[in-house]
Amino acid sequence: MEVSQLYEAKTTGTKRTTTPAKANKPKTHNDYLAAVTEDKRAALQKLRKAIKAAAPKAEECISYQLPAFRLNGKFLVAYGPGANHCGFYPGSVGQAFKKELKGYDTSKGTVRFSADKPLPAVLVRKLVRLRIEEKG
Repeated sequence: MEVSQLYEAKTTGTKRTTTPAKANKPKTHNDYLAAVTEDKRAALQKLRKAIKAAAPKAEECISYQLPAFRLNGKFLVAYGPGANHCGFYPGSVGQAFKKELKGYDTSKGTVRFSADKPLPAVLVRKLVRLRIEEKG
C-alpha cells in the first residue's frame, strides 16, 4: 500500500494494516533527529552528546518511540521533542536535583526545556551518572 493510500484509508475509515507514521518509524537516533525541527534538533543533539559523555558504554536505541539509551540491557534515559519544548527523561533521579533544575518545567521522571534554553551538559552528566548508580 502506498503512503497516500494509507492516509486515505485512515481518513475514510477503511481497514488498513499500518499507518504512515508506523511505515516511517525511525530506527536510529540520527533518523529520529532528522525529522525534528532545526532548533530542537540542535538542543537535542547537545543533550545526546552529554548523555554519551556520562555513559559511554550505553547503547542507543528507540524505546517507546523516543531516542533512548540502555546500559547492560536496562533502560537508562530517553529524550525527545514535544510540541512546545524538548524533553529529557532521566527517571526519578531528577528529584535529587530540584535546586539545579529550578527554572525548568519538571515532573516525576521528566525535565522539559525550550530549545533556546537547553539543559547544561554538566547537569545532564550528573543526572545520568546518578541514574547509572540507581540502576546498579
